[in-house]
Amino acid sequence: MNFKKIVYDNQEKIIKTFQELLRIPSVLDYDSATPNMPFGKNINDALTYMLELAQKDGFNIINDEGYAGEISYKTSDSKESVGILCHLDVVPAGNKWTYPPYEARIVDGKIYARGATDDKGPTIASYYALKFIKDANIKLKKEIKIILGTDEETNWRGIEHYLKKYPMPSIGFAPDCSFPLVYGEKGRMSFDLSTKDFDDDVVESITGGNRYNVVMDEVEAVLKVNLEKEFNEYLSNHSLKGFVKDDKYIIEGVAAHAMEPEKGINAGLHMCNFLKNYSKHPLIDFLATYFYHDPYLKKMNLDYDDFEMGPITVNVGIMEISRNRIRVTLDSRFPVRYDINRFNKVFNELLVKYHLFIANKTYKEPHYISPNDELVKQLYEAYVKNTGDTTNKPFTVGGGTYAGILDKGVAYGMGFPGEVELAHQKDEYLAIESLLKGILIYIDAILSLGEIDA
Repeated sequence: MNFKKIVYDNQEKIIKTFQELLRIPSVLDYDSATPNMPFGKNINDALTYMLELAQKDGFNIINDEGYAGEISYKTSDSKESVGILCHLDVVPAGNKWTYPPYEARIVDGKIYARGATDDKGPTIASYYALKFIKDANIKLKKEIKIILGTDEETNWRGIEHYLKKYPMPSIGFAPDCSFPLVYGEKGRMSFDLSTKDFDDDVVESITGGNRYNVVMDEVEAVLKVNLEKEFNEYLSNHSLKGFVKDDKYIIEGVAAHAMEPEKGINAGLHMCNFLKNYSKHPLIDFLATYFYHDPYLKKMNLDYDDFEMGPITVNVGIMEISRNRIRVTLDSRFPVRYDINRFNKVFNELLVKYHLFIANKTYKEPHYISPNDELVKQLYEAYVKNTGDTTNKPFTVGGGTYAGILDKGVAYGMGFPGEVELAHQKDEYLAIESLLKGILIYIDAILSLGEIDA
């Protein structure tokens, strides 16, 4: 079967489907949520789009009350199944895009849109890989399930709801990272920092960010005193963009994923670093002292760099600081051998010193599969077969994907080595050639894991 010819002959249809999905701004929206649309209308529209497409193409589908979807291909009586875990929700678009974030415009062979790489492109690639296998009437020993999450970017409530009702495949992959494949994912701990009150002679409020897992790219402080001269000097000395309008002081940073906060410029932490010389509030002092220019917790003596998974990192994603509300979010990614008990002890001692406390804490253990496991070998072979690349090897990351839900799962594509990582950033795009190449890799991966039934 010449799948390469099939994929390239159908690229116009594939691109059209991809663009239609990208044009749905599937961001979490509680205002439009209902019992059957728990995360809002737009996320539900994306889920409905994929399930209706699959049903039209002859797949079996399940809509789990708007929390998740399932697209399945079953050609044997075996109870074994392979899971391909995708998600349809996206982070907010943010500002300063070159092209409208939900237009899905094609420029120089690239499709620009929020969600192009995270995770709608990989979802479409997985879908068409399974569709072309089905259209070829290839029998597999194991059932293949594409499971569509709807709340991956927030709290994974969609996939958790699905797991309460339906069996999760014990093996598979999440197409939500990079090739060749990811066999280890750091653990994640996120929480809110707060204090009993915020009463300061200098600062009225500080507001910035909208996600735990995104480096804050803009912050606004309302000040009670005039520090415009000092502020402009700070911007100049630190090569930052920003401005003052009336009593509002704005700093512009650079967004990045929380698993690699060092790649961004945290506007909120810069604001705290500027204000620490004028404000007396312990929260501002704490943030500036321990997190400014230190995503690795070296100043707390809590840093650790694992030989296989890399260092512990912390991202400050949201600041809502005023008399009415005090909330600063932290998102920590830690490797499999990190001493989390020591972290808790030292961190809690500092919180007491600064009169702070923690709320809304969530915790996820690291996920690790041996790089010598058969699953890793099979998927790596499918990648090498379609790329010829034997230089890049399986690796570990700081991000968490649905692969961690599986007893034996890895993250598998769809970013290729050398491509710019733009997930959660402005001007996110996916090259059409990468989309088509990803489909071919996923075809071979599904055939290998599903086991062709001769």
